[in-house]
Amino acid sequence: MSELPLGSGAMDPLERLGWTTYFSEQTDADTLAATLPVRITSVHRSGLQALGATTQVKLPPRKDVTVGDWLLYDALHPQNSTLLERTSLIKRRSPGKDRYEQLIAANIDTAFIVTSCNADFNIARLERYVALAFDANVTPVILLTKPDLCADTAPFVTEALSISELVEVAAVNAKSDTAAALLATWCRPGKTVAFLGSSGVGKSTLTNALIGSAQIETQDIREVDARGRHTTTRRELHFVPNGCSVLDTPGMRELQLTDAAAGLDDLFADLRALAQTCKFRDCAHASEPGCAINAAIKRGDIERARFERWQKLVTEDTFNTASLSDLKRREKSLHKTIKAVQKRNHK
Repeated sequence: MSELPLGSGAMDPLERLGWTTYFSEQTDADTLAATLPVRITSVHRSGLQALGATTQVKLPPRKDVTVGDWLLYDALHPQNSTLLERTSLIKRRSPGKDRYEQLIAANIDTAFIVTSCNADFNIARLERYVALAFDANVTPVILLTKPDLCADTAPFVTEALSISELVEVAAVNAKSDTAAALLATWCRPGKTVAFLGSSGVGKSTLTNALIGSAQIETQDIREVDARGRHTTTRRELHFVPNGCSVLDTPGMRELQLTDAAAGLDDLFADLRALAQTCKFRDCAHASEPGCAINAAIKRGDIERARFERWQKLVTEDTFNTASLSDLKRREKSLHKTIKAVQKRNHK
């Protein structure tokens, strides 16, 4: 974790960590005097690293806490530290065969979705990240890195812009002297930004550019297949001299959506509105008469590939949300049973 110059500048030390009135309004002066606010800077299996205005502490592991969270630190009983309500939460279904909700980051203002101008560029994967950001109430910005690897960045920019008119797109050479200046609009004092994307696309290099040093190890992508290699092994907050917090994340090769219906509605608002004009309310947009979606595809108003990506994401999100909700209900029931048994045994 980068050192934070708490005594420098005119900003309050807590404000430099991202503390705002949103969090202060959740507590009072007496509570703050007894339990100091700390922000989670990294999560390990052994515990949570947190930073306050004048202190750095380690807390026991907690499943309900992630990087970027604010806690009211209870020095006598650290495990009882109070988690403050978040402004935003980025989450996904856990990768692999496990079924649980994985918290990625909390209290993020801007998510830089990073992809490179080569074979890593994938419109479907970018849509997943944008939907994730929309659902989390985070501003997504698509960054196209490694412009030196292609003859013309314009096609990449055009395709990225087609994802949503609400998403800004910028081409940036992460190793250039102008990288930090290009991101300055979003990286303001008191704000928190996160770099999301595959391995090797330049997330750590961009973080170094904002910090102003090469303190984070980086690796280039493999030229043969444009695949990146993991350098960053955990999500960690770093602090920029101007007072901006920056989250660097490991590459995520699997991004399963869960409980992200609102984000998908925002991303595919045009298709959702069009589907509501179909003749039948339960139209599957296959061969039903009066299907507005199929009519629009035939007219060339929308691309079939984009429609199919929307259907796939909605189906995936619906399945994951239902399965994880069922898992939570069963876990809750199990906990109640265990407590009841323990209570009987105690008697």
